[in-house]
Amino acid sequence: MRKYQEAEDDKIIEWVTDGDSDALDYLMRKYTDMVKREARKLYLIGADEEDLIQEGMLGLFKAIRDYRIGRESGFSSFARMCILRQMYTAVAASNRQKHQPLNSYVSFDEPAFNGETKKTIEELITADEKNTNPEQIVLDKEQADMIESVIVERLSSYEKKVLKLYLEGQSYDSIAEELHKSRKGVDNAIQRIRRKFSSINRMV
Repeated sequence: MRKYQEAEDDKIIEWVTDGDSDALDYLMRKYTDMVKREARKLYLIGADEEDLIQEGMLGLFKAIRDYRIGRESGFSSFARMCILRQMYTAVAASNRQKHQPLNSYVSFDEPAFNGETKKTIEELITADEKNTNPEQIVLDKEQADMIESVIVERLSSYEKKVLKLYLEGQSYDSIAEELHKSRKGVDNAIQRIRRKFSSINRMV
């Protein structure tokens, strides 16, 4: 029996290419948390979380299908790019149907919110996909930086703590326990954060 947990992603994808459905299932499960983290970010600015998770899982499947073994950036970076692109494409299509401008995206990849990287979403996407027009996916960097600075100024210290834990994938109950607050208090904080994000979106 193959030991998927001990194998590198490239090897697992090689097994997937050979028709190993268990390898595919393992890789999909392995990166589900990544999908959920990215979906939570867009949920906060008005998108539907469950729909985004479905789109993200589709993006993950496409990443597994299209990944070239030996890619310099590695599968994890490629998967994240595909997940984000699939989510943004879905939201952009939804916004076009509503005749709304594509102006509600923001990078949360600053260290204050996510310590994995200092790069913006735009940088991560365009680094691996030269043919992608970033204007079709995210705001230009100047606007994104402005939004992020406004968020930092408007969120209280408590709201920043809640946001950080929420984006890490923690549940309301877990956040409440860690911050010694009630679940209702956490829920209220999330709703305040969402309202502040909405007001920011109307400014740009």
